[in-house]
Amino acid sequence: MDKKEKTIKFLGTLGTVIAIIMFVALLEIAWANLKGGSHIFIQPMMVTINCSVWSIYAYLKKEQFVFWANFPGVLLGIFTVITAFI
Repeated sequence: MDKKEKTIKFLGTLGTVIAIIMFVALLEIAWANLKGGSHIFIQPMMVTINCSVWSIYAYLKKEQFVFWANFPGVLLGIFTVITAFI
């Protein structure tokens, strides 16, 4: 297995793990909603990281559909994280 194939396999595995963490991060939102709080940033931060990994993976694999399905999540995730601190 060459370096590119190892990188692609690593990114695919990393993306899967991050996707699971992303859904677990939703617990923070539920807790904040129960308390009436706001300024949630962990969930959108994980969305940004996850979508970034999947976008890189799709770019390396030349999977345009996967890339374009995830790339908006990068932009929207960054925007949401920023708005959590405004």
